[in-house]
Amino acid sequence: MAVRPILTAEHPLLHKKAIKVTQFGDSLQRLVRDMFDTLHAAQGLGLAAPQIGVPQRVFIVEMPPEVDEEGHEVAPAERYILVNPEIVKTRGEEEMEEGCLSVPGYRGLVKRATYVVIKGQDLRGKPVRYRAEGLLAQAFQHENDHLDGILYLDRLEGADKLWSIEATEQIRVTT
Repeated sequence: MAVRPILTAEHPLLHKKAIKVTQFGDSLQRLVRDMFDTLHAAQGLGLAAPQIGVPQRVFIVEMPPEVDEEGHEVAPAERYILVNPEIVKTRGEEEMEEGCLSVPGYRGLVKRATYVVIKGQDLRGKPVRYRAEGLLAQAFQHENDHLDGILYLDRLEGADKLWSIEATEQIRVTT
């Protein structure tokens, strides 16, 4: 278990299709443990294997726990591990705000499906299938894009759809 460096947008590996996983053993389990360690250290929502330099079709998403008005946890965090994923159905479309651990300091507006069905395999190679909407659907699409060499920057419809987080923070402080 280790925190691995996260590649940034200019790295060529992030712009190539990842290869299909064929070995479901200890090395895949170690990779996923390292991915969760790295995700937690970076305080992210999802991470694809290419983002840590591993060109395999694997991604993880960890949805935060649900909390009530008093801040008490009412539902635990939900973890998703998808190996060789494929989005098989989409519905709806909405412009959504996104960030990416490989594009630090920026946010953007990207059009995404509001509902998806995704299938793939778990760590043992057994088939899994998830239906998702809202933030989870967005995360599945974002991470799956990484496996195809696509960054959310590639989906922006214009330069006006991207902004620096620092610039936003400076505006808030001065107003």
